[in-house]
Amino acid sequence: MFTGPLRTWVVTVAALALLIPLSACTQDNPYETRPVPSSASASASATSSSPGDPLTVETSSGRLEGLADGPVRKFLGVRYAQPPTGERRWTLPVMAERAEGTVDAQQSGARCTQGETGAEDCLFLEVTTPAKAEPGQKLPVMVWWHGGGYTSGAGSDYDAARLAERGNVMVVTINYRLGVFGYLSLPGLEGSGTFGLADQILATRWTKQNATAFGGDPANITVFGESAGAMSACAFLTSPEAEGLVDKVAMSSGGSCQLSWPENGLVVTAAAQTPYVSLKDGEKLGAAQAKKVGCQKIACLRRSSAEDLLKISPQFHDVLAYDTPLLPADPAQAVTEGKTPPIPVLSSVNRHEARAFVGATVQEFTELTYPSYVAAAYPGKETEVLGEYPLEKYGSAALAWSALITDSSWACPTQSGNTALATNGSPVFAGEFADPDAPDINRIASKGFDPAAAHGNDLPYLFDLAGKNALADDQQQDLADTMIEYWSSFARTGVPTAAGQPDWPQFNGPNAETLRLQPDDVDLIDFATEHNCAFWSDL
Repeated sequence: MFTGPLRTWVVTVAALALLIPLSACTQDNPYETRPVPSSASASASATSSSPGDPLTVETSSGRLEGLADGPVRKFLGVRYAQPPTGERRWTLPVMAERAEGTVDAQQSGARCTQGETGAEDCLFLEVTTPAKAEPGQKLPVMVWWHGGGYTSGAGSDYDAARLAERGNVMVVTINYRLGVFGYLSLPGLEGSGTFGLADQILATRWTKQNATAFGGDPANITVFGESAGAMSACAFLTSPEAEGLVDKVAMSSGGSCQLSWPENGLVVTAAAQTPYVSLKDGEKLGAAQAKKVGCQKIACLRRSSAEDLLKISPQFHDVLAYDTPLLPADPAQAVTEGKTPPIPVLSSVNRHEARAFVGATVQEFTELTYPSYVAAAYPGKETEVLGEYPLEKYGSAALAWSALITDSSWACPTQSGNTALATNGSPVFAGEFADPDAPDINRIASKGFDPAAAHGNDLPYLFDLAGKNALADDQQQDLADTMIEYWSSFARTGVPTAAGQPDWPQFNGPNAETLRLQPDDVDLIDFATEHNCAFWSDL
């Protein structure tokens, strides 16, 4: 089995069901989403209506009937691109044609193929606006690119009602192709390794084209995402397609394009890896694996069933490819070299990111195995690392390894990326989500292992997940309200603010202060010191 950076972290994540978009599909998940039938187009409304009455809006996809849902209006199952099926499998997306008549926009469309669910005909989006939104109102527009390791998730997993209503914004959540359907690379294949990103860009372009009809401002669009969605959004900053399409980017757990993990850095047995791969390496692996499965030509793969392709998907890579028309350079390198537009950036990280991954295999970390994992990850430097992250400081090997990987592979790379983006001219606002009692959406808690502010546990503060508010008490709801104010004001003006809360200072260098977000204690912290970034920089 290939064990280089092409064996992306996402395969491991998908297999362990660590991220909410994937776990939301399992039968025993407390945030389970109900299966919904595929629908044609949709969009948000511009006319007033009493609750429960459908609303009609004209879009490039046709006349859409949405629904009123309490304080918001929703337009579900909006087809933004033609179905990527048959001969269109592994082609760049094409804008949806205008449908005849009126299209029902009251049910979510199919999620993209993943695991045992979804369909290839899945390029839908959902629009949520405040109930009183009117055409031409010019609400800030926020376009959500979901996470899920490039292999799982759907826009419909994220109910944006609280964000739209409290933030007074138009929110669009999108589907994009996943796994082998979204990131296959083969020599001579146009769009190799970037079909998922191309979908994200087209959905954002559709939103810009149609925002006015929903009361949104096409000249004020923020792309925001989490995990793989944030990694995509950061990569998008380095794309020639970014210029003029978006005005701001907000990234949660995306690392500002600088993430990488050492051996065993995500889960045990995982090789060192990164979220991006060169087209040359991607095509080399793709061609080799296609040959192994008896399909050396794209026509052969297109004749294969989706079910058969899912079975072999782990043999291909599931990460964004660069050295392509959409991504001319490695996004990590492009950021450090200043090849990004100087637009405002909100970049946040979770205080205990790595616990989401370590928690799935917590039994693997013992007093005996911990030093060997450190030695494998940092050969020749294990003495220094063990001196900085001794077992006795953390109480368990699992917690020690979580702290080490959070600092080295999430927090400090994010700090470096934020520094580069600020140097490039972007107003950058750095944040840390730190609720120690955040909802355990990954369901990894065990005796002696507290998930705390693990990867993904910030999501319930901006969205209801699969239709449920997972927040436990008034303090968490207050923090959610504060975060929504910060994020929506950033979308509105480029500067995050919240009533009665500290000013969020602009990030201005490697030692700049970061805003910590936790219940009853939103305050500024010395992020670099708390995450030992000087040690990792010098190692």
